[in-house]
Amino acid sequence: MINIVLVDDHTLLRRGLAGLVQDLGYTVVFEACNGKQFLEKLDNNTIPDIVLMDINMPVMDGYETTKWLKENHPEIKVLALSMYDNENAIIRMIKCGARGYIIKDSEPENLKAAIDAVFKIGYYYSDLVSSKLIHAINHLHEEGNELQKLLLLTNREKEFLQYSCTELTYKEIADKMIVSPRTVDGYRDALFEKLHIKTRVGLAIYAIRYGLFDINQ
Repeated sequence: MINIVLVDDHTLLRRGLAGLVQDLGYTVVFEACNGKQFLEKLDNNTIPDIVLMDINMPVMDGYETTKWLKENHPEIKVLALSMYDNENAIIRMIKCGARGYIIKDSEPENLKAAIDAVFKIGYYYSDLVSSKLIHAINHLHEEGNELQKLLLLTNREKEFLQYSCTELTYKEIADKMIVSPRTVDGYRDALFEKLHIKTRVGLAIYAIRYGLFDINQ
């Protein structure tokens, strides 16, 4: 029996998915609405085989949670389950340690194939994901490639980008990040230079475009 945990902030979707996963013959160990809640529920008695991981979630997103699992519980396999089919999201999740990536509107049989493949052989990538990976790799070293820029950003710079999409002032962002306003100014100026962007609005548009911030959350 394959033990599975679901991590997704959309309650109705997550509960519907739980029913589907059980109908497919797997055991749902527990559910969580974000990475932080998942870590709080995780203990030695409930170690799952696979985590079906959403990407954009409040408090602690799928990227950060997957990376934490890779570093602390490499035996737990992450299968990303997302609405995003862009190569930036796919590459980032794989870089963080995801063993597979599947789109949320996939058919149930595709989900079953993905779960079985991750459990039995350690990875699963659909034709769609494979084609996007190949395209990304082939164009990675082109001048101005956005994926290359994204991979060079630090975790703190990504966090600042997410806060840039909110109504918080720079001082309030500094308080949230527990750093000084001058440090936040440093993140902003570094991002302006790295991304060739001149305004906060430009930073927000970049974060939304490349999956760092979900405008629906």
